[in-house]
Amino acid sequence: MSSEPTRLASVSGDPAPRRRFESLRPAAGIAVGCLAAGALICFSMPPWGFWPLAVVGVAALDRLLAGQGAARRLRRGGLISAAWLLGATIWMWDFSPGGYLVANLIFSLFYSAGCALTPPDRGRRPALVGWLVLIGYLRWRFPFGGVPLATLAHSQADAPLAVAARLGGPLTVVALVAVAGVSVSLLAERRWRGALAGASLIALALALSADAPRGTDTGTIKVALVQGGGPQRTRAAGTDFTVVMQRHLDATDTIAEPVDLIVWPENVVNVDGRLVDSPQLRQLADVAGHHETWFVAGVVEDGEPGEFLNFAVALSPAGELVDRYDKVRRVPFGEYVPLRSLFEPLAGDILPSKDARAGTEPAVLDTGVGRVGVLISWEVFFEDRARDAIGNGGTVLLNPTNGSSYWLTIVQSQQVASSRLRAIETGRWVLQAAPTGFSAVVNPDGEVLARTGVSEQAVLIADVATRTGRTWALRVGPWPLLALAAAAVAAAASAARRARPPAAAFVAAGDLRAVGGRAGDTSGTESERAGSPGASGRRSLDSFGDATGFSRRASHRPRRRPRT
Repeated sequence: MSSEPTRLASVSGDPAPRRRFESLRPAAGIAVGCLAAGALICFSMPPWGFWPLAVVGVAALDRLLAGQGAARRLRRGGLISAAWLLGATIWMWDFSPGGYLVANLIFSLFYSAGCALTPPDRGRRPALVGWLVLIGYLRWRFPFGGVPLATLAHSQADAPLAVAARLGGPLTVVALVAVAGVSVSLLAERRWRGALAGASLIALALALSADAPRGTDTGTIKVALVQGGGPQRTRAAGTDFTVVMQRHLDATDTIAEPVDLIVWPENVVNVDGRLVDSPQLRQLADVAGHHETWFVAGVVEDGEPGEFLNFAVALSPAGELVDRYDKVRRVPFGEYVPLRSLFEPLAGDILPSKDARAGTEPAVLDTGVGRVGVLISWEVFFEDRARDAIGNGGTVLLNPTNGSSYWLTIVQSQQVASSRLRAIETGRWVLQAAPTGFSAVVNPDGEVLARTGVSEQAVLIADVATRTGRTWALRVGPWPLLALAAAAVAAAASAARRARPPAAAFVAAGDLRAVGGRAGDTSGTESERAGSPGASGRRSLDSFGDATGFSRRASHRPRRRPRT
């Protein structure tokens, strides 16, 4: 009788809920680890700019993928990329919460898929580097022409790796960040040979960058970049554009010394109708005539019903309209609405009522101080637009832009980072002019020599070298690096297939023995493994290319002979 209550108590105290709770702890820890890895990459981006965190974040990504099944790699890659992108593009929430979530879901899926296709063991690290490069290129092109914001290349604009952009553009920087990350992961495993191989590859790239062609000076011009100032986080609707233009006229009046070129920001001249018939053109002509200088200004005018035009014009010192460049790369959902009939019923008044008409001409303007390349605002994020400008004879790069609509300074900071990368890639000065900041002067080595603050009225005056010549990035573009990335992914997939275990074989005597195993499997006795002719050869593969993670040091219990 006395034992019955004790027995009943043990039955009623079911430990199953506690076991279920304890089983959730590892999953929660992994999720926190994924979010932390993504946060590391996020905070490596401008405006925070702690660039070493990108390398640590990629190292953490590699560790979290090691030895995991495809479903787990998919989930972990998604969590990491979501934490990275949602944080680094939080400004989008101010425009459209739904668009912010959908856009980052799409890009997170890109990285999720790449992680799922990355082998878990052998070949993992080369494949991870390759996928980060390939997905980076995909983000520069798709969907809707590409949205290359918060990229790994941006994180390194102020870092030693940035100079590698002159080898093959921003994807070279992405590749080196990935190589550095997996090298740190190898160090964590004390795999010195692989880490040394990664470090040697980075050192080689930096040495080539230091010796690579970067262009030569052909002359010097004095340029004035005008920032009219005014409040940030404004919208076109409700803005008095006469006030915006007057701010820039007032700022231009403060230029007291002779200059060769005055640059105004994007679309600070807003015209009802056409520019050629407008009073604004006469005001622009007066500015050029008064300062006796060449003048480049950003203009918006009406087009056909349902559209508008966004362009830059060049005026001579005599006030004549000499040349015009219409923006080619438009901001999706900002300057045009792809699939308007689908999105407009869902988004309502958030979307622009008109679409910008895309330009078709080369990204240059002819002036009396030489042919200048022009990347209007968003276009500076795309290396192919800079390549077009220099390929058509641009001696400097102008970036008239307008970031006055954006919340916080994330976009503006990343745009300066883009200007720095374009300067290194092309070997040209990049001159960025914005109505409310940031305006900046960037030399061909990617150094920011001057930069304004947000909302202030200011004029930056700089002596700028006109330049000629082509870097390797201009000559070859991203194609060699994309080919190497694709080859790394294919080779890793092939190595992973060869390393898969074949089906077990059963022998007649009832002895079950593994005929083959995974890469790094150490089946059999210690003496058998030590005497195996291929053992030393397999161990020699323990390098950067043989990304087997922990599997090579895994212990295996001897298999028992089943009873007959």
